Amino acid sequence: MPYPTDHERDRPWVMRTYAGHSSAAASNELYRRNLAKGQTGLSVAFDLPTQTGYDPDHVLARGEVGKVGVPVSHIGDMRQLFDGIPLAEANTSMTINAPAMWLLALYVSVAREQAEAEGRDVDEVLAKLTGTTQNDIIKEYLSRGTYIFPPGPSLRLITDMIAWTVHHVPKWNPINICSYHLQEAGATPTQEVAYALCTAIAVLDAVRDSGQVDQADMEKVVARISFFVNAGVRFVEEMCKMRAFTQLWDELTRERYGVENPKARRLRYGVQVNSLGLTEAQPENNVQRIVLEMLAVSLSRGSRARAIQLPAWNEALGLPRPWDQQWALRMQQVLAFETDLLEYEDIFDGSRVVESKVDEIVAGAREEIARVQDLGGAVAAVESGYMKSQLVSSLAEYRRGMESGERVLVGVNKFETTEPSPLQAEGAQAIETIDPAVEKAAVAAVEKWREERDNAAVAASLAALKSKAATSDNLFEATVDCARAGVTTGEWAGALREVFGEYRAPTGVSAASAVGQGDPELERVRELVRRTESEMGERLRILVGKPGLDGHSNGAEQVAVRARDVGFEVIYQGIRLTPDQIVAAAVQEGVHVVGLSVLSGSHLEVVPLVVDGLRAAGAGDIPVIVGGIIPPDDAALLTERGIARVFTPKDYELTDIMAGIVELVRERHGLGS
Repeated sequence: MPYPTDHERDRPWVMRTYAGHSSAAASNELYRRNLAKGQTGLSVAFDLPTQTGYDPDHVLARGEVGKVGVPVSHIGDMRQLFDGIPLAEANTSMTINAPAMWLLALYVSVAREQAEAEGRDVDEVLAKLTGTTQNDIIKEYLSRGTYIFPPGPSLRLITDMIAWTVHHVPKWNPINICSYHLQEAGATPTQEVAYALCTAIAVLDAVRDSGQVDQADMEKVVARISFFVNAGVRFVEEMCKMRAFTQLWDELTRERYGVENPKARRLRYGVQVNSLGLTEAQPENNVQRIVLEMLAVSLSRGSRARAIQLPAWNEALGLPRPWDQQWALRMQQVLAFETDLLEYEDIFDGSRVVESKVDEIVAGAREEIARVQDLGGAVAAVESGYMKSQLVSSLAEYRRGMESGERVLVGVNKFETTEPSPLQAEGAQAIETIDPAVEKAAVAAVEKWREERDNAAVAASLAALKSKAATSDNLFEATVDCARAGVTTGEWAGALREVFGEYRAPTGVSAASAVGQGDPELERVRELVRRTESEMGERLRILVGKPGLDGHSNGAEQVAVRARDVGFEVIYQGIRLTPDQIVAAAVQEGVHVVGLSVLSGSHLEVVPLVVDGLRAAGAGDIPVIVGGIIPPDDAALLTERGIARVFTPKDYELTDIMAGIVELVRERHGLGS
């Protein structure tokens, strides 16, 4: 989006709503409705099987299909997803990382088909495509968990994609370096800026050193790098963070990459405000949180976001309805079109207070960037576990402040008295629910697709992809060939898994610093653990597991850290485990309790499988507890299925949770309270 001069009214940012669920057809209908309401860009949410490179019929996809996004298994799904939406005129953001090359290849292939159907020049249409693929795999190792391949091959896929788009889709942002999830994982403003810029350095160095882009074209590469940030409720600090971010990016691109054009050095960023900061308790308070967080990235003209998407008030409860998304869109429209925000130059220029805070963040970020570069850069700092352990420690400190009351959350740890909410009144159906039939339909559809396509062409294209993957050749055209041949998402990712292998990132739990030293409640629980161990004659052991494809591991990691701090021996193997793997680990390690974390909505499908598996293994006496975004009706169903305890975001006192777990173990072993 072009920037106006300082004497013109600023243009409104691109307004998006992060959306997609159930099926390509259902999501297409939702997109058309949102565009009709004045939304100016699309933001595609893909389901977890798509994000992690699996087809709907894979064992790990069970319970995950269509839950947190739309399943896209092949080019037929992509055609349906954008049916009736001219891609040459759209501005599309796709939140996709490990398979970003694959999804962009599908998107480009559909754009080619649209051009051919209309008799238009294909290259001319591709040159008009605008939008973003997130494609930031480094933060996936640190926070969100939808990685597939090791860091080296992942960086190669990103490099190949950037090089191809610079030459063929020049208006596309091939990577959206994403600090959003770093904040959700615990990053302070300084860490968020520093680690995002370290990722940018790793990516730009890889592109520069690949030989695929001439030095003269590095300005084009830099100009198409975009960022996706998080805005928390401390909106003054968040606004200063973005001014610091802008200053450091300008400095980095000028000094390290020799970019002379100041327009090419602009920090181009989009925003989703802090979804994990939304509360289940008194969720109507989330409306004002969202508005305040939007101000953080819109008030300062010199560092204003160029695209904003807002969560809905009820996302801590479950999937928002179309009306909830409309409400979030209207918040943006009121700010952009009713207020005078866009009529002024930067209102913070010359502010002594703002300048001081910006200088503080800049100085801290420079120090942390230098520390990461001394370790060998972002990839090395991921592989060593350094950045992950820093984030886990920061989030543990944040939670300590929340539990002690030093950090106030209105309606959660203060001002808890409330009236019944009409938004959640009986019969209001406050969240969208996904019909279990969606998964069965998706499985049947992908099976039918495999039967009806040209399987000889599929085999040939996959063989060519694997052959090229074993070289240093650019993989994008081979990926496009796979897309047009009818290859599925799982087959494309599976072929590259054979060549590149898979990866399990460090969890950061073992290196995270302990918190709460001297806390009397923590000491009380530690004493209870010691007494229980003495009476049982063995160490208390807890297995913390994440079944299915949900990679949001922050909660599981904090539970693991607190369980360690009160004296449990903790078995935590990270994300993306099958129920069978969790059962096997529980039996092998002889644990006394299994704690499961599920945020993706697949709890009714995957959690009972763990209970059933333990019973089948003769370990049915091991209690299973679960935490996540779980509606009350679902919690009741889980209890009926044998789950001993259900925790949701309103249960934020981790030490109290630990006390309850110890009491549960004592109860199961016939020990007194």
